Amino acid sequence: MTLFWMHLRKDIKKMTKIIFATGNEGKMREIRDIMADLDVELLSMKEAGIKLDIVEDGKTFEENALIKAGAVAKEGPGANDSGLEVDYLHKKPGIYSARFIGEDISYDIKNQAILDLLAGVPKEERTARFVCSIAAVLPDGRELVTRETMEGYIGDKIAGENGFGYDPIFYLPEYQCYS
Repeated sequence: MTLFWMHLRKDIKKMTKIIFATGNEGKMREIRDIMADLDVELLSMKEAGIKLDIVEDGKTFEENALIKAGAVAKEGPGANDSGLEVDYLHKKPGIYSARFIGEDISYDIKNQAILDLLAGVPKEERTARFVCSIAAVLPDGRELVTRETMEGYIGDKIAGENGFGYDPIFYLPEYQCYS
């Protein structure tokens, strides 16, 4: 991901704003924290007044990130696609993480659904990862895309409080905490 940000930072110097194809306030908060040192306005589609119904019909996180970046490219590059893969569930919810068990379903319900699906499954079989693909379509037409993962496992209860989405059930052994 470092190489992606190095390329993007070089081009950001020429930009006054970047629009991210997301409506997720938690993601925007994280993006703003990561890019706080840049002199550029960071906006979600909603904040920029862009009303698009982007069909995420890619088969991978990277494809969906590029689809979203291309949709907002005229206004300013930036998109990501991320989600949770649970090995015991055959990498579900995966690219359907936001739509897992239905549209407009709260993450409290989604998290509980995953916990219910894993009831009785031992810790060593609850391995999971967060996947994040970030894409940008730059004004000159270049496409940048990267993918990173964080490995962990699904806990046996909702425990985390500082994150959003699936963070409250995703445990990161490396940091000894829920994300």
